[in-house]
Amino acid sequence: MERKHYLFVSDFDQTLSFNDSGHVLSEMLGIDDFLSRVAGLSQLNLVQSGAELSYLLLHDPQFRRVRREDLIEVGRRIRLKRNIALLSQLLANGVDGHRFDFYVVSAAPEDVVNSALEGIVPPERVIGTKYRYDEATGEISSIVSVPAGFGKVAAVNALRERLGVPSERVVYVGDGSSDIHVMLHVNRSDGLTIAASEARHIAALARRTVMSDDALSVLVPVFEELLGYDRRRIRHLFEQHGVIIQEWDRVRTDWLTLRPGGLAHPMVATG
Repeated sequence: MERKHYLFVSDFDQTLSFNDSGHVLSEMLGIDDFLSRVAGLSQLNLVQSGAELSYLLLHDPQFRRVRREDLIEVGRRIRLKRNIALLSQLLANGVDGHRFDFYVVSAAPEDVVNSALEGIVPPERVIGTKYRYDEATGEISSIVSVPAGFGKVAAVNALRERLGVPSERVVYVGDGSSDIHVMLHVNRSDGLTIAASEARHIAALARRTVMSDDALSVLVPVFEELLGYDRRRIRHLFEQHGVIIQEWDRVRTDWLTLRPGGLAHPMVATG
């Protein structure tokens, strides 16, 4: 069997974590209307989806007081999903000779992601929003780059080209609206997209949806779709690394919105 080289890219907020960086930062600062501020920016289409926090950090008076050390502290407060280290290790070691390069690409501040994943994912494997800090005041003076929306597509493409990975061998895992553009791009190139959320706007795009509080779970569609493993083999592989799949339910979710149809006559059952 041909041994292949894959690029495995994961989002961070609510894909590898249970928390959103913006929520944690807002709680730390005592700001209680973060969601409404983000919703307002989304309605205005003022920034790319996922880049709302960066806009607030630059322009909102209450967020302007944030310094780099605050973002590092936010990372320490992020609650991570289980077994991210094992996920990284398994991908780094390869599976049956297949090579996987694991990267985290997120619109979250890079300082937050590196702090949260310290000792788990090397900083050179993390691509997040980079800021330029004022040397005198320590405040954020400008944004260097934001991997959100089409910016995330560009980041994934740059990685793929640098590593020499064919477009059909890209795996992308995400959970929200900021992942839509990159998922559409990966799908169009016949890569594998995995949703870590049942939200309609993302689950409908992804080839597979996996719901779990364990980061290792995203390997299930990788093993099935790319390597052709059956359930028995996947369970055995997990058990070899000290993880037991206790429950494995596979269901299809239908999202429906029903309303009165204005029929002139009631429906009559006949038979």
